[in-house]
Amino acid sequence: MTQDDRDDIRIPRGPIPCSRRQLLSSLSFVGVGFIATLNSAPAAVRGTPKVAVAVRPPATVASRAPIANAPSANRLGLPEEWLIRHGSTAMEYRRYLSRMRLHHIDLNQFIESHAQKKGSIWNSIPPKRAWNSMAYTLRVIDRIAREMQAGTVEVISAYRNPAYNGACRGARANSYHLQNMAADVKFPVRASKVTAIARQLRDEGLFRGGVGGYWGFTHIDVRGENVNW
Repeated sequence: MTQDDRDDIRIPRGPIPCSRRQLLSSLSFVGVGFIATLNSAPAAVRGTPKVAVAVRPPATVASRAPIANAPSANRLGLPEEWLIRHGSTAMEYRRYLSRMRLHHIDLNQFIESHAQKKGSIWNSIPPKRAWNSMAYTLRVIDRIAREMQAGTVEVISAYRNPAYNGACRGARANSYHLQNMAADVKFPVRASKVTAIARQLRDEGLFRGGVGGYWGFTHIDVRGENVNW
């Protein structure tokens, strides 16, 4: 089976029952190819939790040509102070993630979610070495949205730099947001439903990571072990 064949694997639509043998069957085939991909990846990528969805981020960024009609940083309405510091890297990051061909995540909104400020402390774009981690996380979120037949998913928070994370009330010092492996998301349905379905799909093998339920959003990360809160 080629990688393109794996991309075309679909899980049956409709309500999610307690047991989904078709889901597990399709995931088992994807998982074999995915593990093979990890074995050939650079050492920095091998430590990323295995996600049973087809993920093909580019190996490099600088060598890639810009995407046609891609927006410029100054067209996203980003704060001027943040734009001066991070605008160029932000657009490079967006181009990188655009090759994931996500269907339920607006990358403009995703980039904007990084331009946040707590007091005098700005958040930032993650270092390039961590870009792959968010590629996996977003792919998982996109797959969950597809299973729920949801519309566009809003990313509230993704990467947090250490200073910004320290300024966020209630943020943990070892948060997976610091490693660019976590995202807090809002679906166009109740957050409790998103949390329940994300946990069910995870427990059936879609990915390995944490799912946290909150009043207005759901936290999803790909830490490599299943954790609920």
